Amino acid sequence: MKLYTYWRSTTSYRVRAALNLKGIAYEAVPVNLVAGEQTSEAYAALNPGLGVPTLVLEDGTILRQSMAILEWIEETVPEPALLPADPVLRANLRAAANVISTDIHPVNNLRVVSKLKSMGHDQDDAISWMNDWMTWGFTAFQRMIDPKTPFCFGTAPGLADICLVSQLYNAHRWGTDLSPFSRLTDIEKRCLQIPAIEAAAPKNQPDAI
Repeated sequence: MKLYTYWRSTTSYRVRAALNLKGIAYEAVPVNLVAGEQTSEAYAALNPGLGVPTLVLEDGTILRQSMAILEWIEETVPEPALLPADPVLRANLRAAANVISTDIHPVNNLRVVSKLKSMGHDQDDAISWMNDWMTWGFTAFQRMIDPKTPFCFGTAPGLADICLVSQLYNAHRWGTDLSPFSRLTDIEKRCLQIPAIEAAAPKNQPDAI
């Protein structure tokens, strides 16, 4: 299968980590978002949303949107599990993951930041915007996860952890004050000690610059 990805895309990072954790082989196909390659006619035919990631299965089936792709990965390759069996714990884990995937990321992505700049805001404004949303989201996320487990909800990384690690990459990049979030950065360190997650990190991608 082929994963259309961009090295700095946090949504692509989530999917790369899940595929690696599950031991699913894939070919990474870089799409340079900064250069606008996602707007090409060929790519728009694969993903009308003009974003990454896009996963093309071996039979040509096309999957889009990172959280939907992650659900497909979990349902088709159940082990190691990214979601717990208990329905209440599963719902709580999904809620925490969604703080990042639906509350933080959509207002911090490249299209939104580019729009802010087109409306007259400068780079400092854009960085402040991103950091405000990340601080708000991390505050909520930290309160929602289990305070005692090595990872967000247990003894192994799950969906919430891979969403967290990918968003923390952006937080480090843009200088978010992470001093109130030691629980989260401790989890990040544990995650990045796992080869499958470390291999998914932006710096380890073939298109990293």
